[in-house]
Amino acid sequence: MTRAAIAAPNALAAQAGLDVVALGGTAVDAAIAAQAVTYVTEPGIVSALGGAFVNVWPADSDPEVVDGNCEMPGRAAPRERFGHGLRQIDLDYGGGITVFAGAGSAATPGSFAAYGLAHTRFGKASWADILAPAIDAALRGFRVGQAAGSYLQLVGAELYGFDPVTRAQHYDGDRPVGPGTLLTNDDLARSLEVIAAEGVSALYTGDLGRAIADHMTTEGGLIGREDLASYRAVRRPASRAIVGHWDVALNPPPSIGGPVLTAMLRSIGERGHDPMTLIEIQRLVLGYRATHLDLAHDLRFAGSELLLALETTGLESLPTSTDTAHVSVVDGDGMACAITTSAGYSSGVTVPGTGLVLNNCLGEPELNRLGLHALPPGTRLASNMAPTTARSADGVTLAIGSPGADRITTALSQVIARYCLTGDDLQAAIDAPRLHVQLTGERVQVDHEPEPAITEAIRQLGYDDVEHQALAMYFGGVGAAYRTAQGDLGAAGDPRRAAATAIS
Repeated sequence: MTRAAIAAPNALAAQAGLDVVALGGTAVDAAIAAQAVTYVTEPGIVSALGGAFVNVWPADSDPEVVDGNCEMPGRAAPRERFGHGLRQIDLDYGGGITVFAGAGSAATPGSFAAYGLAHTRFGKASWADILAPAIDAALRGFRVGQAAGSYLQLVGAELYGFDPVTRAQHYDGDRPVGPGTLLTNDDLARSLEVIAAEGVSALYTGDLGRAIADHMTTEGGLIGREDLASYRAVRRPASRAIVGHWDVALNPPPSIGGPVLTAMLRSIGERGHDPMTLIEIQRLVLGYRATHLDLAHDLRFAGSELLLALETTGLESLPTSTDTAHVSVVDGDGMACAITTSAGYSSGVTVPGTGLVLNNCLGEPELNRLGLHALPPGTRLASNMAPTTARSADGVTLAIGSPGADRITTALSQVIARYCLTGDDLQAAIDAPRLHVQLTGERVQVDHEPEPAITEAIRQLGYDDVEHQALAMYFGGVGAAYRTAQGDLGAAGDPRRAAATAIS
């Protein structure tokens, strides 16, 4: 029996991964199983009709990333439908943000397409075994966790109240459900049973896919049958960065998160990771992102340009100016798998009879800097997701990642630097205070957790100082798993968010 170490958003998800490994599954099977349970048990935080990236480093070959990010729909939609089907929603979340929900905010989902391709290449377990824990959780019921319950109570009235099917699933009487509420989801269980029997194609060319497309058409969305049938997950060689004696494999372009994290890690490796250096690295890299990546029409080219600039002229040449869930698994054979998945803030729209809630990735202004519905159909959207795998010169294998929107890259760069460069214990590296730079025009603001050295660095640099409470959810939720050269397994979760680890 293969063993595994898993870091996941909750205990049910972590246990699902171990259960699949006990049945002969790989790290990839375990990570998919854990994410499927997360789709059931973290309502509001994430859903099955989102996007995902799967980073896999097999024990005996090079690392690769399966791109299942969301795509711009509308291949067969009439032009007059573009720009419509949207609801402007003002949320108190994150200090106050404006997003767009409704059917028109939903992008073509790719998460299960990515899982299908990753499973074909690296999986051993059956889809029935992989999805059984998620189906069981949906039928038997689960207690809503602190993160999901708090999020639903904060945004539920605006995002989950206008669609009657969504409201029925996420409300208890006149209020959104909160932490500790016992929920079941029979419709979602039946949808997962269909996928278990027919494979992931059920969501793209089967009855489930037709139900999604037909409901989107009825509700004024852009996703049609042609969009789902045309969607393909894409294999890409991982980007690489050397950090100390570690070889780190990252999400390549057209992802934004992967190149940005690569730039940060390479720069930290060259320049150090004291607070003042970290702040300046983030300022330079995030400034480059704002001027070159966020407004790029071709994200693959723009991301490659960033990596080329780092290799040829260095960091100093760079111009300045969603909800997610992550699972990390390393199995006893030495395979590492990191999956990050996102459905944005949610469209608030559920496909009747399926339990499937649509993403709002077209309605996130941060990921649509060129404008709402501005991209040609078939274009991959921007993404902050950056699931990462790594191997050290002395034989340690690591899988790591985080949710947290634009804090994903800054959180991971700090944790990876502490673990890979200073030899900090993995849990200590995750627990350590973090900082995040925000740029608004010429203004530089540094958000951070309490730490005298960070405060002093901000003072010396003359930037705006915003101190949060210790272990604030704002700074992500890093989860990591590892295997030593001797075969010992370990995992670490982030106290900033609900998290669970499990080792078999």
